[in-house]
Amino acid sequence: MPPRLIVRTIIEFRRHYRHLRSGDAILGPLPWREGEEAKLLDLVNRGVVFSPSALAQMLIRSKVAQAEVLGEFMVPGTFVAYSLPDLARRLGEFQTMGGSQVVTKKDKAHLGLGVSLWPSLEVLYSLGGLQGLPFPLVVQPFLAGGRDLRAVVLGDYAEAYERLNPLSFRKNLFQGGSSRPLEVTPEIFAFCQRVMARGQFPYAILDLLVSAAGELYLSEISMKGGLTGARLSQAEFRERVRSLEEVFVQQWESS
Repeated sequence: MPPRLIVRTIIEFRRHYRHLRSGDAILGPLPWREGEEAKLLDLVNRGVVFSPSALAQMLIRSKVAQAEVLGEFMVPGTFVAYSLPDLARRLGEFQTMGGSQVVTKKDKAHLGLGVSLWPSLEVLYSLGGLQGLPFPLVVQPFLAGGRDLRAVVLGDYAEAYERLNPLSFRKNLFQGGSSRPLEVTPEIFAFCQRVMARGQFPYAILDLLVSAAGELYLSEISMKGGLTGARLSQAEFRERVRSLEEVFVQQWESS
């Protein structure tokens, strides 16, 4: 029997894909092309091992996937609209919530560019009835007075910072926000750990929302992104990721 194989690049992945077997490993995340996601499911069924997990690699590619899989950690009322009827079915529910503002997130948009604020779900639905909307969309109630945090968790290392923008609901640093360091409380760390365990993330950058009453919610999760407000530099982040990868490889080699 040939020795087990570990794949480290997308070129190696495409070269060996058809021949990978149970016990082989893929070290990523890798830059899958649109449509290659089915290969991950195929390889999981074949017994190929992923680090990060295939689930985590799927989730970082799609806000919609995050809302579907990790929705239990998001602002109550968050849902995915795949079509106009999906919006229609939620109108009554949002009316009972006072017809409050809603936020939409365009799938696979980055740097906050696909995020929009609407006066109500009714307004969004009415617009959709007049012209096409870029479905699927993540829709969630706007958390008025909420705070925007970013947490970085790599093994036993964790840090957080708050993102601020008094002129806009958009706190993203790319769109004019600023930041200040924040203590990683046991509550924040435990919440991040629960989210990461559900999505099978070995490390993560988590965008969190804190309500005026202090409840923690997940906004988005990724495995790389802007660290402008962090103490950790991109180089240090990559080095810590490499250390986690080395631990995985050692465990894989000895298994």
